[in-house]
Amino acid sequence: MANEPLDDEDLDLGVEKEGVPWKKVIIIGAAVLLLLGVGGGVAWFFLAPGDDAAPASEEQAEAAAVEEQKGPAIYHALNPVFVVNLPPGGRAKMLQVGVEVRVRSPELVEFLKHNDPMVRHNLLTIFSTRKSEVLRDRVGKEKLQADVLGALQGIIEEQGGPGEVEAVYFTSFVMQ
Repeated sequence: MANEPLDDEDLDLGVEKEGVPWKKVIIIGAAVLLLLGVGGGVAWFFLAPGDDAAPASEEQAEAAAVEEQKGPAIYHALNPVFVVNLPPGGRAKMLQVGVEVRVRSPELVEFLKHNDPMVRHNLLTIFSTRKSEVLRDRVGKEKLQADVLGALQGIIEEQGGPGEVEAVYFTSFVMQ
């Protein structure tokens, strides 16, 4: 018996065993549930989409109305890609550029298709006048992009086209 392990029940350590304080557990549980409910309600109030949610200012309301009027973006590729000889003196002799434009109306896409020879002529003229050293860095490409956009806007205004070209994208850009 001397080698038998003693259980805590066999020892009298002077500690009285008490039951679980159920009142405290219930109160804490109820408080946690109340906080979770309030937090969920606040989150729902602020994050739920509202039908009557008004823009914060008149400018935002006007911008939203204009966006609705514009319609979805339409991307139109000016095919085939543009291939031009670059001016002499640079490292690259040839430039090949794929161009796409973003518009909002199908009528403008049809206008661009109808006026494709004029569009291609003007863009080929712009591409062929650039030096390869200028086109090697980002600034030169962005300047070329802005010039192409300006040329397209000029054609649309000159010919009385519907709408405007919103953006010009180079989908391929190869210099050799």
